[in-house]
Order: sequence, then structure tokens, then C-alpha cells
Amino acid sequence: MTVFALVAGGGTGGHVYPAIALADALVADGHARTEIHFVGAQRGLEATAVPAAGFSIDLLPGRGLQRRLTVANIGALYENVVAFWRAFRLVGRLRPRVVVGVGGYASLPSVVAAWIRRIPIVVHEQNAAPGLANRVATRLGAKVAVAIPGTPLTGATVVGNPVRREVLDVERAPQSDRVLVGVFGGSLGARRINDSVLGCYDLWRHRATLAVRHVAGRRDYADCVQRLDSMRREDDALHYELVEYEDDMPGLYARSGLMVCRAGAVTVAELAAAGVPAILVPLPGAPGDHQTANAKAFASNGAAVVLADAECTPDRLAEVVEPLIGDPERLQAMGRAARDQARPDAAVALAALVEGAARAA
Repeated sequence: MTVFALVAGGGTGGHVYPAIALADALVADGHARTEIHFVGAQRGLEATAVPAAGFSIDLLPGRGLQRRLTVANIGALYENVVAFWRAFRLVGRLRPRVVVGVGGYASLPSVVAAWIRRIPIVVHEQNAAPGLANRVATRLGAKVAVAIPGTPLTGATVVGNPVRREVLDVERAPQSDRVLVGVFGGSLGARRINDSVLGCYDLWRHRATLAVRHVAGRRDYADCVQRLDSMRREDDALHYELVEYEDDMPGLYARSGLMVCRAGAVTVAELAAAGVPAILVPLPGAPGDHQTANAKAFASNGAAVVLADAECTPDRLAEVVEPLIGDPERLQAMGRAARDQARPDAAVALAALVEGAARAA
């Protein structure tokens, strides 16, 4: 059995969705879906997202090591050894013409296996601060693609972050009767953002010109529902929607005058593609503090305002939100600045780099 490309990595949407967009671009280039095979982690989002997109996948064990001596590290070390051995055998069985690493636990074993077997390697770094797997792959001679200019990987080609076609096709039409503030903290949710936005309810309850669409995430949704129900009054003018999950993110991008969200790689890329102004609250403690780097890069031309997680209190968030929603011209300028950073051809450019690596072998 042979495949054209083995796409390795995942764990979060920031790794998985650009990888799927790349695979779709390779299919558009003429490769059958059966020629693109994924390798992911058993605990990652890719376990369900990749098959749903129509591609096959093998799942490896593996998890991060804690930075202190713990019993858990023994199990983690064993799982990682097994992952390297399985990746080596899988690469030998599938004999891909090229291995593409997208970061995450499953990426490094597959990249090392490709290096040992002398198979061309391409890596794509979604964040401004590169992860360990891609740093190692660069030292092994991989061709490097990055999403953000200035990402510190030697010899990198800037291609952008591939995003979904539905987001690329967004036509902005912000609500005219009320300014809609979209709030999103990822599939699990962001507790700091959830707490701060709910804390703004008392400050905004009489604002008839404001609406909030709050996507709480599955971890905190039930608690958020209870808190919101306890605050609501019959005479509230504020239109406040609270949902666990957003089924239509492109629609939310189209309607929102402003987004309040984390600064993950996919989130920032989608904000740029859709041209949505944002207040970015980077996740503290992210590996390499990559979300802060992502946020600063996106805000560098005025597309966003960066609010540190520790400073994201209800009062402070309201202080940042209110001048923005009261200044339509600034929001429009922020939206244009976001679009200026978009790279709608990112998937095509990354696919071209992969094709070139395979041909050069």
C-alpha cells in the first residue's frame, strides 16, 4: 500500500483544520482521497474530524511529559516510545512520497520516521511561536512553511494558515439595529472570558443597541446558564444569547461587529479571512506563549486589541469594548486591517510546497 502524502499531527483545531484544508487542496490538485492518509493522536480532535472530512487516519498513543518527577511520566514515556515504533512501521508500510508535519504529539514520531527512511518532510507551523515537533523537524532538514511572518524557523516560506472555504466565502453584514459582540473561547470554553462577559451583564442590561452572542463551551456551559438566569430581569433591554457550541461560525463572523476570543492559530486566521475586528485574550501558559505572539502579530496593524488574561475583568473588558462599539468607523478600519492580513490562497500555497518536495525526491 502506498500513499502520496502522510499528514501527521493534531491535538487541537489549530493543528487539525489547516491540515484538513491542505488535504482538500491536494485532492483538488488531482490526488484521490485514498492517497492522503493522516496520523493523529488517540486523544486528539483529529480522531473524529479527519474521518468526518473523508480521509483515513491511524491514531498513535502519546502525551506530554510533566516538568517534574511524577508516576504519570512513566506511562507517558512508555506511550511515546510505542508511538515512535508504530510511526516507524506505518511509514514503512505506506511508503508515502512526502510526510507533512502539522505539529502536535503525533507529528514528531512520523517526522523522525520519515527522516530515518529518507522520505521528504514538509512542516507547517500555524503559530508565531513554533512548537517542539516543528523545531526538531527543521533541524532534520524539513522544508518549512509558516503562517505568520517573522516566525523563528530557518528557511521558512510564509504561506498563511489554511482555513475553511465557508469562512473564506463570508460576506460581512454586521447587525444594524444592535451591535453584536460575539464571544468565543473554543470548544471547551475559556473560563476567564466566560466570567468577564457574564460580569458585564449588569453593566449592559439597559443597552438596547447592544447584543451578545456568547459561546460558552461545553466545560462551563451549565454553570453559565445558571448564572445568567439568576441575573435576567423582565425589563432588560440587552439581547443576550448563551449557547454551548456555535454550529455556524461563518454566520457569526458575518453578523458580529466585534469578537471577543482567544488567539489560537485557526481563530486568528479565520478572523483575518472574514475581516472581523477583535479583542484577543491570549491563553496564559500556552506552549511558548504562542497565543500572545499570535495576538500581537494580528494586532500589529490595528486589526485587534490585545487584553491580557489577568486583566480581563468585567470592568476592564467593558472599558475596552464600549469605545469600540461606539465608533463604527474604527470597527470598519479594524475589519479592513484584518482582511489585509488574510491569505486566502494559503492551502493552495502549502499544497504547492508539498507537491514540490515530493517531485524533488
